[in-house]
Amino acid sequence: MSLVVFESRKQIHCAECRQGPLRHLVREAGVPRCLDCADLGHLVYLPRGDAALTRRAREAGSLSAVVVRLNKRRHRYERLGLLVEEAALAHAERSCLADAEARARRRERDRRRRAAEDVRFTAAFAAEILRLFPGCPPDRARDIAAHASVRGSGRVGRTAAGRALDEQAVSVAVRAAVRHLDTEYDALLMAGVPRFTARARLAPLIDAVLDGWRAAPALESGARESA
Repeated sequence: MSLVVFESRKQIHCAECRQGPLRHLVREAGVPRCLDCADLGHLVYLPRGDAALTRRAREAGSLSAVVVRLNKRRHRYERLGLLVEEAALAHAERSCLADAEARARRRERDRRRRAAEDVRFTAAFAAEILRLFPGCPPDRARDIAAHASVRGSGRVGRTAAGRALDEQAVSVAVRAAVRHLDTEYDALLMAGVPRFTARARLAPLIDAVLDGWRAAPALESGARESA
């Protein structure tokens, strides 16, 4: 289990030495203590962002602590970085410099692999849209799939259900696209209409578009005559 250090914006003082206000503190038995009183004052701060450096600095030392800060909007603590021994950080920096080129090549290979995976998944998502909504224009299906499946976006295409091409998840992506692009939904939001009110008001129009897309496209007149 990692030691945890809290970053605080409040006017908090150490319960032992009374120094403060403290930027970083440890809570022991429910009371705040500064890093010196908690025997962590000799550690140096390593911000998050370089995964290899962070991992190696932790592995090279015998003592480290995770630095977190409360995100009030999300109601959770988020990791900011690590407190590590100075010698361990120096060792980690030397190790990272020694194999920086190899790690860069590996990152580039991983980037190309992820890009190829994303292209295949977007195509599969578009194909599933057209299976469920055969009347949807193919270009539109590709645009919806590309928007819903952006890596790291948190959109429905990146959820577990979306990755599994679950029918409901795919339908949710299509419905969202119709809501934003084929109705006045965004304008209503800008006008101050509550989100759920706007959705309820536009539901019949969205359902009409989706019902039309669920039907197979009509054959061209020439194709009908040749048949």
